[in-house]
Amino acid sequence: MPLPEAIAQETDTRPPVAIGHVRLEVSNVLEASDFFINIGLRYITKSPEFAVLELRGGTHLVLRKTTEAIAPERPAPFDLMVDDVFATREAFKALGLTVSEIETGRIHSSFILTGPDGYLLTVTSSHTGGRVV
Repeated sequence: MPLPEAIAQETDTRPPVAIGHVRLEVSNVLEASDFFINIGLRYITKSPEFAVLELRGGTHLVLRKTTEAIAPERPAPFDLMVDDVFATREAFKALGLTVSEIETGRIHSSFILTGPDGYLLTVTSSHTGGRVV
């Protein structure tokens, strides 16, 4: 029996493997945590040096304090995926966040959200076709 079939429960239609942790270095962990919580990530823990926030599917965003300069308009090392990119953009805009126009690509529609320390976060439409992720 292949590994995925041996591990996944019969009623669980999600893939058997997920990304566990993604790391982002920021100048102010508490401010960055508040930003990500404000846009929908779940609080796990935070301190001035370190924070863990949870995304859908259980992936953890780990924020760590850095004293090194972070270049403005630096692309984040990950993107965010949402079910309704149009509604999400409007919600972020209503929160006073800086968002670009939506661009339509071959697979995804997306926009850029300016995040903590000027990181550019790409927010893309989901293409899971209604599958549980």
